[in-house]
Amino acid sequence: MKVTPTKSKKRVAESAIGWITVSYRSVILSVIGVLVLAAVGFNFAFPKASDSIVTAGGNLLSSLLGKIGGTSNLRPPPRVGDQKASFTMLDGSVKVKKKSSNTWVNAAYDVPLEKGDVVQTGAEGMAKIVFADLTNYTVKQDSLIVIEENSTNAEQQTRVAVEVTTGTVDLSTATYSHGSKSEVIMAGSKASLAPESTAVVRNDPRTDSHEILLKKGSGDVERNGEVVSLSNYEKVSFKSDSTQMVKDREVGPPTLIDPSNMMPIFSNAGAGSSPVRFTWTPVDGVKGYHVRIAKNPYFTQLVMEKNVPTAELQVGDIREGAYYWSVQSVDDRGRESLESERNRFTVIPKNTDAGLNLELEPFVQHGRIIEVRGKTDSTARVMVNGGEVPVIGGDGRFRYLTPPLPNGENVITITAQNSRGGVSTQTKKVVIQ
Repeated sequence: MKVTPTKSKKRVAESAIGWITVSYRSVILSVIGVLVLAAVGFNFAFPKASDSIVTAGGNLLSSLLGKIGGTSNLRPPPRVGDQKASFTMLDGSVKVKKKSSNTWVNAAYDVPLEKGDVVQTGAEGMAKIVFADLTNYTVKQDSLIVIEENSTNAEQQTRVAVEVTTGTVDLSTATYSHGSKSEVIMAGSKASLAPESTAVVRNDPRTDSHEILLKKGSGDVERNGEVVSLSNYEKVSFKSDSTQMVKDREVGPPTLIDPSNMMPIFSNAGAGSSPVRFTWTPVDGVKGYHVRIAKNPYFTQLVMEKNVPTAELQVGDIREGAYYWSVQSVDDRGRESLESERNRFTVIPKNTDAGLNLELEPFVQHGRIIEVRGKTDSTARVMVNGGEVPVIGGDGRFRYLTPPLPNGENVITITAQNSRGGVSTQTKKVVIQ
């Protein structure tokens, strides 16, 4: 039997619902009224604090709306003024003197570089520095540079200026905005480089030798009112008392092929040496190549140095250990090109009869640092890009943090080796942005 509610019951229900709704609304309006009165009173009592709170709230709301709606006009204003540069690679003896101090301190990745700071490398020291416009400087051995400018204006135009007081630097400019400047100052000259350009600057006050070589891109060098434009592999040089700069074209270096950078090379266990084949790209218009192999990246511990007519070389008697190699082109006048990249390779003895397990977990990225974790034989020795893992756990587990890596693609090679001559290696690529 279907029961229909009476009209009187409906009225009671509707009345009750309406009463509850009005009560909630009244409470909410009352709370809002109290908050408004409190805010007005606070504003009169503490006007400065009130303005700060309103501004912060507006910025937070704009930021949230920008993220939700994707609107660019609600983003907070860009940072302007002086910027800080940072080290992305340190090797050997590198020191810094802050503009506010007369004391030299050891360079570290957490030491920011500001306008007026000085960076010095020792006889076996190298450093890589990245600036606000993403221009990067590789400061070679026995060099001294001063950061003259590193700033950004409201239009996001950047200006980077570095003085090379002595030594050699390699630099690469990024794709910066129109109106930005990247300049190198040396011995009374100033070089302005275009975006996506690379150059080598050498300044030797002892021999009064000063030169700027543009490897890629374009740039202008100004000195005593004279301006010289440069393109790929063109160089200007001068002496202190020269009235004009001398412009010349240089031959380019080859590109190294094999062994590639960080490549492991396995030799048979018990063998005294292992022959290694070196290859590189041929360069047109040259009569030969100058090949060097060393035990350190500064090439102060040479293992072999040889001039060859072709773009390959077979070398024996290379024993276990880490090595670096580079090649220069030699033109028909005997002039040598810039040095190629310095590739590193490692010779590792291998016993094919002794297997060795190597398991890797997915890499974990901490900024520019990569955390490598894995498992192998508890008695094994593990190397990551030539750096030895200090502790292997009783269950064979290990953990290793790489040094800060540069932007772009990086190769990480992990090699495990046990006492029986067993070797296992894995190579992976990571991209740092």
